[in-house]
Amino acid sequence: MDHSSSLSQQYKPRVLVVGSINLDLVIRCHELPQPGQTISAISSTELCGGKGANQAVAAARAGGDVTLISRVGNDVFADRLVANLQAEGIDTRSIKRIDDCSSGVAIVAVEDSGQNSIMVVPGANSQLSPEEVTQYRSLIESADIILLQFEIPHPTVAEVIRIAGQAGKKIILDPAPAPSVWPGILSELVNQNQDASQQEASLLSLISLICPNETEATALTGVPIDSMEQAERAARVLLAQGVQAVAITMASQGTLLVDSKSSQLVPPFQVQPVDTTAAGDAFAGALAIRWAETNDLCDAIKFANATGALAVTRIGAQQAMPTRAEIDSLYSTRN
Repeated sequence: MDHSSSLSQQYKPRVLVVGSINLDLVIRCHELPQPGQTISAISSTELCGGKGANQAVAAARAGGDVTLISRVGNDVFADRLVANLQAEGIDTRSIKRIDDCSSGVAIVAVEDSGQNSIMVVPGANSQLSPEEVTQYRSLIESADIILLQFEIPHPTVAEVIRIAGQAGKKIILDPAPAPSVWPGILSELVNQNQDASQQEASLLSLISLICPNETEATALTGVPIDSMEQAERAARVLLAQGVQAVAITMASQGTLLVDSKSSQLVPPFQVQPVDTTAAGDAFAGALAIRWAETNDLCDAIKFANATGALAVTRIGAQQAMPTRAEIDSLYSTRN
């Protein structure tokens, strides 16, 4: 038995995901439509998705003890979305149903190359408020690691960061969808006795790792990424804003990991992509598990790269997430 498998059997990290649940309508097409263009698609499929739920499933299949804090609507999708998570062994007791509201819905167009375009209707996800997450303080404080994204209200993300940071927890922020204004979206919930710049730095300094892809990194920093040097420049901008470490996922080039002491490119696992929809979520969920197990961030990135590689060889989001045995098998080819 390899060391990775041994870890997964000896310890199940407690991972808390605070994020979205969506019903994904996946449309497969030969190429994505251009503005004003109507095309004939190949097929349509309804799948369980949402970045929060996807990452929870990824973390559970990678070997974690996972809890999801989220919201669903009062519609025909809600029971199906929650039941799917329960089938994965995820603790769903903190998923609440919102009356007079629809569950989140995402329209996902996937072309032959595996690239995708996504539109999201937040629905009940927009109803998870900062005041509500304070009720889950004990859950936040008892977790080994916290996973966050931006498909729930930004002030709610900020409140979770504040509570988890004060408790000394590892916090991974997947900044997707990338906000139009960054980093000001997070500053409002920090100590109001400080000036604005101090508020911002104080909150961002609690983020253990931010993991954007190239497009998101450009949106956050204004640095266009056409080379590894530009990617590192973007990472340095995020570090200067206060975050502790940056991992920019760069598809077939691998993942650039940068902190205050070093910069290194963690190589990818080469595969033929079929659907990239769940790649970032697979990466983030597995990263949380491995980092909690080993406290070795570079190793966790390598493990997450293997997970993301496996996910893009399959269609869909949650159903594409690999098992721990599958991840260990691919990961071990690098040891």
